[in-house]
Amino acid sequence: MASQIELESTLTDRYQTTVPDGVRRALKLGKRDKIRYVVQPDGAVLMTRVALGEEDPVLGEFLHFVARDMAAHPRNVRSLGSKLRSRIDALVGRVKVGLDEPLDPDDE
Repeated sequence: MASQIELESTLTDRYQTTVPDGVRRALKLGKRDKIRYVVQPDGAVLMTRVALGEEDPVLGEFLHFVARDMAAHPRNVRSLGSKLRSRIDALVGRVKVGLDEPLDPDDE
C-alpha cells in the first residue's frame, strides 16, 4: 500500500460494525471473507484478510460441536475439581506464560 488510509466506523448496540469501503478495497475483501485482528501491546490493531484455506476445518467443526453440546447440556459444564487442578499444576506448573505477550503467528 502506497499511503496510509484512515477511516472510521461505528459500533452498533450489538458491537457490530461495517468495514469501510476503502478498507474493503485495500484488503480486497468480499462478502463472507474472514478478517483477523491482531491487538498490539500499544493498543494499535492490525486487521488483515484471512487467506483462503488458512482455517483448520477440523478444529472449526470440533469447536462448533463443543459449543452445541454446552448449549444443549449446560449442567455438564462445571469447574475443575481441586484434585484435577493439582494434577494439572504438577504437569505444567513451571511453564512460564506471558499473558500480555503477543502470540507468535505460527501459534495462532
